Amino acid sequence: MASALPTSFPAEVVPQAPEDPLFGLMAAYRADTSPNKVDLGIGAYRDDNAKPWVLPVVKKADEIIRNDPEANHEYLPIAGLAALTSKAAELVLGASSPALAEKRVASFQAISGTGALHLGALFLAKFYKIAGANRTVYFSSPTWANHHQIFTNVGLPIASYPYFDKATRGLDFEGMKAALRDAPEGSIVLLHACAHNPTGVDPSPEQWAELAALLKEKRHFPFFDTAYQGFASGDLDRDAGAIRLFVEAGFELIVAQSFAKNFGLYGERAGCFHYVAAPSPDAAETKTRVASQLAILQRSEISNPPIYGAKVASIILNDPALFAEWQDNLRTMSGRIIDMRKQLRGKLEELGTPGTWNHITNQIGMFSFTGLTEPQVLKLREDYHIYMTKNGRISMAGLNSRNVEYVAKAVDKVVRETQ
Repeated sequence: MASALPTSFPAEVVPQAPEDPLFGLMAAYRADTSPNKVDLGIGAYRDDNAKPWVLPVVKKADEIIRNDPEANHEYLPIAGLAALTSKAAELVLGASSPALAEKRVASFQAISGTGALHLGALFLAKFYKIAGANRTVYFSSPTWANHHQIFTNVGLPIASYPYFDKATRGLDFEGMKAALRDAPEGSIVLLHACAHNPTGVDPSPEQWAELAALLKEKRHFPFFDTAYQGFASGDLDRDAGAIRLFVEAGFELIVAQSFAKNFGLYGERAGCFHYVAAPSPDAAETKTRVASQLAILQRSEISNPPIYGAKVASIILNDPALFAEWQDNLRTMSGRIIDMRKQLRGKLEELGTPGTWNHITNQIGMFSFTGLTEPQVLKLREDYHIYMTKNGRISMAGLNSRNVEYVAKAVDKVVRETQ
C-alpha cells in the first residue's frame, strides 16, 4: 500500500465552511416530525394547500414542447434562445423602450437571476475601470445574502447603504440617500427593482425618481436585480417601473432578471442578463463591444445555457393568449400573498398582540420583515415548530388558510412572553 501523501488543502488553507443558514433551516424543518410544523423560511411560492404550484400556463407550454416534432436537445447559442432574450428585454424595459429601438441593449440568457448577477459581477470586475470610477459595490442593508458572495468571489469590494428602518419597519430613505451621496463618485449600486428581499419594503415612485437624480448626479452605476416582476403587485409594468425610469433617465446600467418566481421555474434556472448602453451616437457600437466580451465570459463559464426553461418562458412570452393567461396566473399568486398579509395582520390585531402590525400589509412581495427578535424566532421554532430566518423574515407564501391563525396565536404568545 502506498504511503499517504499530505493533502494540498490543509485546514489552515481550506477551513470547514459554515452551513448555509437558509438551507440549514430547511433541513431542520424537514427533520421536524411535528404535525403542526410551519415553513415560513422557503423563498418559493406555495398554494393554499402548502404545495408547490405548477402554473397552468406552464403546463400548456410543456405540452407544446412535448408535442413539437422538431423539438431536440441541441446546444443553444452562447447568448441563449433569442426568442426568449428578445421578449425578456421587452418585458423588463417595455416593448416601446427607446433603448430597444436604438439597439443599445445586449441580452444574454443566464442561469436564472443568480447566474445573471454573476455574469454582471464578472464583467464589472474585468472591465469597470474608467478613470475616477469606484469599483465598490453598494448593497442595501439588509440584502439577499448571496449578493455578498457573488461579488466578493470575483474580487469586487463591497459596502452597504442603510435601507430598513427597524423603528418604522419601513424604508430608511434619508439614510439611504445620505450614504449614496457620500459614496465615492462612480460607485456600483445594487438595487432591488421590486419586492425587496428580504424586507418587502420598496421605495415609492417619487422616491425612485429622487434616487435616479441622486445616482445621476454622483455618476453611480446602477445594477438592478429583478426577481419578482409581476409577482409583487400582479402588474408587470408597475413592477418594472424603477428600471424603466432609470433607462428613460439615460443611465448606462445592468439588469439581472430571474424567471424562477414569476414562472415557477425554480429548478429550471431560467433568467436573462441585460446590458443597456446610455444614449449616445456610438451607443450601438458600445453595446456590440460589450456583447462580444460577455459572450467570451459566458463561453468560459457555461458555454451554452439550458434549453427547457428557456423554451417554456419563450413560448408563453411570444403567444398573446398564453401571455394573458400568465398574467392571470401572476395575479393568482400575488393576490394570495396579499390576502395572507391581510389575514395575518388582522388576526394579530384582533388578538391585541403588543406592537404595531401595519407593516405586514405595507410591505410587498414574498417576504415580510416581521420585527420579531432572534430569541422570539428561536422560541417560535422550539415551542411551536414555526420556522423562519433568525432575523424575523418570513415567506408569506408559507401561510395558508389552515395555519395563519395558528401562526398568529403563536406569535402573540411569544411576543407577550418575551417583552
